[in-house]
Amino acid sequence: MSMTDEEVLGKTRHWLEVVVIGLNLCPFAKAVYVKKQVRLVVSHARHADDLLEELDRELDLLVATPTEEIDTTLLIHPTLFKDFLDFNDFLEFAEGVVDEHELEGVVQLASFHPQFQFDGTEPDAISNYTNRAPFAILHLLREDSVERAVAAFPQTDAIFEQNIATLEKLGHAGWKALSL
Repeated sequence: MSMTDEEVLGKTRHWLEVVVIGLNLCPFAKAVYVKKQVRLVVSHARHADDLLEELDRELDLLVATPTEEIDTTLLIHPTLFKDFLDFNDFLEFAEGVVDEHELEGVVQLASFHPQFQFDGTEPDAISNYTNRAPFAILHLLREDSVERAVAAFPQTDAIFEQNIATLEKLGHAGWKALSL
């Protein structure tokens, strides 16, 4: 049974509110989220090439829109990449789209996936959960927004370590209790 866009958006918003903002995994997320500057887009692409074309359009829209209206975009695909390794391979092509737009240094991509796994970790390592989301997500971030956030929070190197510590404290049982 496939989910409606409203269900996908609801689960994504829940993840953003409970995990990303609620656990403070990204100290910069709350400000843009409460100002409604986060664009959430559900993709219905049937193939990776179609998703790359959607990424192409979303990049154009993001750079053409004032930051006050759209600061960041989450391009969500609920069904295309069930396997994390396939999604991980796809990211190289997604980065290529950013390069084709000559947006290196302007927009960066971050990625999230239900089975996200850092290289060299076990699949169930709690550190992987820092990048786990209900669906495969391409996060388009404006570099200038990242730079402003870093200026306001200069200890950005510590964020990753703090996130791991937060998740280790939460544990797998605590993660499950978040009802994602």
